[in-house]
Formats: sequence, C-alpha cells, structure tokens
Amino acid sequence: MKLTGSGPGLVCGQARHFPQGDFTDRAALAAIARKAMVERGLEPDYPPAALRQLAAIGGPAAATGDVRDLRDRLWASIDNDDSRDLDQLTVAEALAGDRVRILVAVADVDALVSKGSALDAHALCNTTSVYTPAAIFPMLPEGLSTNLTSLNEDQERIALVADIVFEADGSLAASDIYRARVRNRAKLAYRGVAAWLTGEGPAPQRILDTPGLDANLRLQDQIARRLVDLRHRHGALSLETIEPRAIFDGDSLSDLDLDPTNRARQLIEDFMIAANGVTANFLKAKGFPSLRRVLRSPERWSRIVGLAAGFGERLPDAPDGVALEAFLTRRRAADPAKFPDLSLAVVKLIGRGEYALYLPGGEPPGHFGLAVRDYAHSTAPNRRFPDLITQRLLKAALAGAPLPYAVAELTDLAQRCTEREDAVAKVERQVRKSAAALLISKRIGEKFDAIVTGASPKGTWVRVFHPPIEGRLDRGFQGLDVGDRVSVRLIHTDFERGFIDFARA
Repeated sequence: MKLTGSGPGLVCGQARHFPQGDFTDRAALAAIARKAMVERGLEPDYPPAALRQLAAIGGPAAATGDVRDLRDRLWASIDNDDSRDLDQLTVAEALAGDRVRILVAVADVDALVSKGSALDAHALCNTTSVYTPAAIFPMLPEGLSTNLTSLNEDQERIALVADIVFEADGSLAASDIYRARVRNRAKLAYRGVAAWLTGEGPAPQRILDTPGLDANLRLQDQIARRLVDLRHRHGALSLETIEPRAIFDGDSLSDLDLDPTNRARQLIEDFMIAANGVTANFLKAKGFPSLRRVLRSPERWSRIVGLAAGFGERLPDAPDGVALEAFLTRRRAADPAKFPDLSLAVVKLIGRGEYALYLPGGEPPGHFGLAVRDYAHSTAPNRRFPDLITQRLLKAALAGAPLPYAVAELTDLAQRCTEREDAVAKVERQVRKSAAALLISKRIGEKFDAIVTGASPKGTWVRVFHPPIEGRLDRGFQGLDVGDRVSVRLIHTDFERGFIDFARA
C-alpha cells in the first residue's frame, strides 16, 4: 500500500508527520526507525571520519604474527537466510574414545577496526547493530561487516578460533584459543539446514557440492544435541520465544511470520555458548578481566511459582533453575503449540540480561537462563561492541601484551553497553509495533485470544496469537498478571507511534 505523507493517515484518521510525497510501507517504517534511533541517542548514519577510514582500508586483514593455517578444514557458516555479516564458522573432528573436537572461528574485526579509531567511536556510540523490519543499521559499515571483516563464502580471512574438545557425554575435556587463517566452504541458512537434518527437506546444494560436509554437519548436530541435553540437566532453560518477522511484497508490508527455533539454529547457539564459556575461562586463566553477560536470579520468581501452580505444578519458594527447567520440559510435551507463549511469560518474569565486569579472583556473576557461571560475549564482533572488546582482550592475552583497557574503563563500558542495548531493544520493538499497527489497522473491533506479557504500574500488555502482535490492554486489565490468558478486542491503532490498544472482551 502507499502511504501519503500530506493527507490523513490510514490508521483511525490520524495525520501522518512524514515529508511531502508518497511513501511505501518500507520507506515509512525506515523513517520511523531513524527517528526512533535519534530520539534515543543512537546514530543511524556514519560520521565522515568513519567513512574516510573505511575508504582507506585496502582489503581484508593480512596474517601477521603467530597465525595457524586452517584453510583446509570444512568450515561452514549457518545463519539467517538474509544474513550477510558472517561472524562465525564451525567445523567438527571425531577423536578417539567418542570425543569430538569443535572449532569455532570468529571474524578478527579488531584487525581492521582499531581501538580509538573513528570506526570504533561510531561502534561505541550504538554498541550493536539495529535490526528493524524495513531497514538494518549495522554497527560497522557494510563495506566491513558484510565484506572485509565478514567470513564470506570462498574468501580467506583471519579469525580467532575457540578449539574445544568434548567428552562423549558433552562435558568439556579441553580447550584452547588461537589465531588462524580460515576459508568458508559453504554459506548455509538455518531453515534449509534444519529441514535437511530432520529429514523434512533436501540437502542444500552447497552441502552436496562440498565433499565430506554432510557428514561433518551431522557430527556437529550430534554433539550439539549432547551439549544441550547436558546443559538442561544442569538447569539451563528450554525457552522458545518467537519474534514476528515482517514479510514484504515488494515494498508493501503483507504479513507477519513467526521464525521459530530449529535444529540448525540450536546447533549454532550451543556452540556459541560453549565458545563464550571457553573465552571467559581463557581470560580468567591469563589473569585478565572480562566483560560477562549476566542474567541474575529471576526478578519475579514468586509469580513464576504462581504461573506453574496454574498448571497444577509446584516450584520451590527460592529460584531453582533445575526445577524450572523440569516444569518447562513437561509443559512443552503437554502443549507444544502454546509453549512459546509460556516461554514468553517466563522470559518477561526473569528479567533482562546485562553486562558486568569480572575481575580475576572474584565470584563469577553467572547466567541463570543458561545455567553457566562463566560466560562472555565474544562470537559476534561485527554486530556487538562487547564482543569486539572481548576480542581485543583475547588478542592482548595471546600476545602477552598489556591490557588494552583500564579496569575503570571496562566498568564504564559494561554499563554503557547495557544501556545502549536497552535503547536499541526499545527502537526495534517500537518499529515492530509500527509494522504490526500498520498490518492490523483494518481490523478495529475484532476479537482475539491473547496472553498477558507485561503487568506493572506503567500498563498491562498482551500478545494476540493470530497474527502475533503485542499491544496495550487499555481497558479491563484489573486483576491480570503475566501469563494470564484473556480475550481482547482491538479498539485503536496508531502506525506512526506504534500504538496498538485493546480492551478486555
């Protein structure tokens, strides 16, 4: 549909505040994203100094110092269908005694984006890429993040490698970290690989064209399933939250589609968790501080207990990850269709993660949802600034060089990265809501089944099941809490501000 900036809006007769002329859905949503970023202190555009630095970079980073040659390995990337900023590659090797060696290669972004440079300063401003339905605002320019520092197919790159050996049961046997030259043999996508692994689709063509890759990926899948089973026995949570993905017909928004987890996505997540744990322990062993990704004990455990009681289940009075995971596993088996909605309620009640500085000799803050004590973000330096910080710490530790950051500076960076991540999350959520408001605007008065996803003095929020849209419960919210089921009626939408209002039906 066309959006006309000068006339009345499509939603409830409210005027638009876009420039004169016709806007497509995609252009209007991109404009909303840019405005939301600026309002929250984020930079949607690169400053001239950063662009000049980019123009002066002649090509990918060259190998210098102690760098191993691992280009002969069957490296492959698995990411979203439309991802072009490839941060990681993985490969497996079977060892004696049913041990398995997993190598995770992470793009050496620091080799081209030095600390204190103009590109680094812009990355520090936003601290993460911003992903909105109609536009992506990369932390680093695409000339880097999708080219020179991306582990692109059939391209030689320098990477930091987490070399991890697992026992037959998935427990850690040994690990190391070093720099290496790598070459991506196959750029693969989650959906295609997952369908092939589960027997629901053919092997992606690149797997067929690369001798030995099929067996290597199946070995990776086997050890990944052992890893996740072991983590869940230790209390890692089997949460399955889903984010709606905007579907465009050309530049017109046509639908919202759910992008649930799958075997290939789980495989990569498990290897990244392992690599991040190995990274944290490597820095600790070297006597280096590190930025840790922390999720403390649930903020509203008593409500989680009440939520479980609604299903006839009993949880301990104190936070207990093992007990919560057992409850979630039973609910997934009992009602898989509605499990994502239960997961969403639990996620809301647990609270948001944050970054915290860990100093050697201190008590690791831990991550409640993953049931791990040592966890550092390190595997996405093209997309997240904390990962770039960690990469610089790793390279200094490997080289026997001084700390690239003072402890006080790292403390400030941890706080800034948490604050900026929260700001980015609010921007992304606002634009998703604008897309949802646009899509649902013609259904004023209709009734929907929903689940309460937020309840506080600031308001009560619900998510309807079909289409997967969240909005504010403006009337009839008394007595409701997170996780409650409720029937609602759509009463108002505002596309520009991303408002969707319901009343209890």
